[in-house]
Amino acid sequence: MNWTMRNTFIAAALLVLLSAGNCTSEKKTALELRSEADLPGLTLAYPSGSYYQTKYDSREDVASFATNSESDAVQAVRQGDADVLVIDEVALTKDEMKRLGLKLAFRGEEFFDVAFAVQKGNTELLSQLDRFIASAPMEDMITHWTEGTPAVEEPAFEIAEDAAPLRCICSVNMAPISYVGDQGEWMGMDPDILRRFAHAIGRPFQMQYVDFAAAIIALQTGQADVMSACLFVTEERKKNVDFSIPYYQCHPGYFVKDTGNTARMGIGERLKMNLLTEARWKLIVDGLLETLKITFLSILLGTVLGIGLCACMRSRRKGLRTLAGLYGAFINGIPTLVLLLIMFYVVFAGTGVNASLVAVVTFALCFAASSGAIFDTAISSVPRGQTEAGLSLGFTPFKTFTGIVFPQAAQKGIPLYAAECVALLKSTSIVGYIAIQDITRASDLIRSRTFDALIPLVVVTILYFLLAWIIRLLLNLFLTQKII
Repeated sequence: MNWTMRNTFIAAALLVLLSAGNCTSEKKTALELRSEADLPGLTLAYPSGSYYQTKYDSREDVASFATNSESDAVQAVRQGDADVLVIDEVALTKDEMKRLGLKLAFRGEEFFDVAFAVQKGNTELLSQLDRFIASAPMEDMITHWTEGTPAVEEPAFEIAEDAAPLRCICSVNMAPISYVGDQGEWMGMDPDILRRFAHAIGRPFQMQYVDFAAAIIALQTGQADVMSACLFVTEERKKNVDFSIPYYQCHPGYFVKDTGNTARMGIGERLKMNLLTEARWKLIVDGLLETLKITFLSILLGTVLGIGLCACMRSRRKGLRTLAGLYGAFINGIPTLVLLLIMFYVVFAGTGVNASLVAVVTFALCFAASSGAIFDTAISSVPRGQTEAGLSLGFTPFKTFTGIVFPQAAQKGIPLYAAECVALLKSTSIVGYIAIQDITRASDLIRSRTFDALIPLVVVTILYFLLAWIIRLLLNLFLTQKII
């Protein structure tokens, strides 16, 4: 292990140790709130895209702190970046509030119908879902998750072997609404209802976690059948999706720091909570394998495409050179995330193509543009006289290239190629936007459950560093051993 790796591990260890005593903020004067009349002058944290953002962003008497997820909003209050956490009242259990050092200041007076969303115009599925909600023991199922009452036994249903799964997506990973259990299965109020519904209509149940905005797109483009996230039914949302009949009514919850709670967690407890509880380390392992698969398949396919692109760039035909130049300009001119979303939600929408395959194709197209340019530059760096010398000695053009030009070009091109491989590896961190669970998404899932940002991010940082280091090591070994 070289000095760079040792220093990285030492730095990661110091970050963990230094943060071990910072699970809760310094004790401050208790913030006493009794109603919304006490909110002016305070900073409110809430998830972006939620009803609360619509309600409070336009108000000038409060400061807004919109976050990407519920867990980020929780962290904002715990770290002192915001004064009040505004989320659904059922989003935090009593045990979670105690662990996080939060308390429910008050419950909002307004209440909202909570329902599931389906693609607009899918009347058949919507009517099936409405009939199920109307006939199922919804109250008993909900109180089981919110109050800990005995579970309701699920009737036996026959599921056809060739039945298409009910593709459900959720944008909440918090107990008791929806969360991943120790066996990797989805649990909570919403998954329990939708699983029973899927079985009732003779279909297998399938659920994935995606961000709220991406979930709406997936529903609208037919990539998913049902969306759940403790969704409030609003007139604005009705314009884009169809809602089932309500299955629950929810009040907003206004949470603040509990300054009387001085509980702190040691580093050992935090490691156990983030990695061992509910076997969360399995999420990291599965995400690592997914990242490796997408990365290496993209590199292989992108390299092949890059060789073809390089051939076009060096072609004597002006048309091929022009097309290659336009392709490179197009790929380099748009963000990889935008291209990934276009490929998944537009190009491959409704085709049934696996999301991982879409990711591989997208990253391969991007890698082809950069690797093709690298190959062209490396070959151009070899003096023309080398080729002429080989031909004058009687070598064929192919033998001249493989035996004389290519070894010299590789010496100059492999360092750049290795850098692009590492860049591709880091780019795969965006695949969570199309519901692929890579190591970055795995850390998000863990963080959403534990509300501990540091441990999952440190683990993922170390894994990315090791993968990047291994890629560089293998390619440098390939170069120094003169295998080429």
